[in-house]
Amino acid sequence: MNLFDLESPAFLIDAARLERNSKMMLERSKKLGVRLRPHIKTHKSVEIARIQQGGGEGPVTVSTLAEARFLLTAGFKEITYAVPISPQKLASVRTLAEKSLAFNILLDSEDAADAVERAGRTSGLCLSVFLKVDCGYHRAGVDPSSAESRTLAERLEDSKWIDFKGILTHAGQSYHARSRAEIQDVAEVERSRMVQFGQSLRSAGISCPEISVGSTPTAVHARHLEGVTEIRPGNYIFFDKYQADIGTCGLEDCAVSVMTRIIGVYPKEKRLVVDAGALALSKDPGAVHIVGETVFGLVLDHPTLKVVGLAQEHGSIMGKAEKDVKGFRVGDALRILPNHSCLAAALHPWYFLVDGEQVVDRFQPVRGW
Repeated sequence: MNLFDLESPAFLIDAARLERNSKMMLERSKKLGVRLRPHIKTHKSVEIARIQQGGGEGPVTVSTLAEARFLLTAGFKEITYAVPISPQKLASVRTLAEKSLAFNILLDSEDAADAVERAGRTSGLCLSVFLKVDCGYHRAGVDPSSAESRTLAERLEDSKWIDFKGILTHAGQSYHARSRAEIQDVAEVERSRMVQFGQSLRSAGISCPEISVGSTPTAVHARHLEGVTEIRPGNYIFFDKYQADIGTCGLEDCAVSVMTRIIGVYPKEKRLVVDAGALALSKDPGAVHIVGETVFGLVLDHPTLKVVGLAQEHGSIMGKAEKDVKGFRVGDALRILPNHSCLAAALHPWYFLVDGEQVVDRFQPVRGW
């Protein structure tokens, strides 16, 4: 099938770029001397998770229990659920842990630790736990420099119902960088703060077997990862406009696009309307700190066009002049590189793998939580 025979909007994956991105991170993790535990929230697909592992069912990171169930059923037995645990989910976690070789959760508070211990006493099951650390992103996690953080780690270490795995962080502040050099600096902050915290725990007699770091920008550009045991990047398998804008990758590395069709042509307004809206592209505003304006994706092969507005199922594209849109007709196809491939992928029911203009396969991701 030709990709332009698909109904729009359609989520397209360049098969060769997908394989190339996978190989890049597999080789990079070996060079850095760390385990690769890719984050599958980007694609939520069994097939792509296997590609990320070089063909097998190795350790993975998930952001939802639905992803965990999906991958567990497919043979993935080593899973980290990388969102601080909500006590109401512990019954489901227990079921998943019983079926896994290793099912890790994370927490960053005494309240969560209380809930995990209660669940353990009720079920008789000791759960594997990471302590979530804030290395500068300020979204979640404990302060690695505080005495309270060490006290919490000591509690996790001593608990009968917790198997303390170590410390885990995500350097989401890398997305605010403006260059490769800035990303490298963030990667060193991420690494050094985690390694220093791990060393301080060990000096206090607290075992800290794992030091787990994440983010695609820092995994791609870290100068070294001495003292770290694993990385958990996810977006690298697709990349997107945001990653290209901040310098994580080149546009030639971006493996995805959304094929959409024109449903309105308004030359006097220099405007097109397409059938890919916020649900097909996401409303991520992109790297505004780099590009200086909000655009909702890059229109491939048409540099004078910009995606300037999104409703639920409509996208508005503007040209610089009337001539930029005048040659288009209703029904013509465009391809858009989304700002944020993880969010753009999240509602598409199928991913279509393409080689040039030919559809060579399709994958069905899991949905929900």
